[in-house]
Amino acid sequence: MATKKKIKTFAEACKALGIKTAVPDVSMLPVKDRKAIIAHYKLTKIIEALNEGWKPNWNDSSETKYFPWFQIKADAKRPAGFGFSYYDCDGWHTGTYCGSRLCLKSRELALYAGKQFKDLYIEYFLFKN
Repeated sequence: MATKKKIKTFAEACKALGIKTAVPDVSMLPVKDRKAIIAHYKLTKIIEALNEGWKPNWNDSSETKYFPWFQIKADAKRPAGFGFSYYDCDGWHTGTYCGSRLCLKSRELALYAGKQFKDLYIEYFLFKN
């Protein structure tokens, strides 16, 4: 897939979408939430670029939607599960009317995003102690 070769960073995703690389001002939020909100924003733009205009049809339960799947292991040193390791990707069939901005159109892209943007997923999903 040509897209994943082009999109290796947030800046490249923004360029592909024709938007500025600025992130939202989150200064009004609690400090503990700021990195997660910025990471979520970056991931939504990266995934939008990787999907090249594809949007999931949440009314179509036969359409497979993909997202990276991670194995998170907490221990005494990492009580919040900082042992975040890329595990696999998963596809879902759903009949729900709400969706995720973080799903991808193919298994290949989900695998790629999970590996290439692992640090952003860590910032978004996990608390760091």
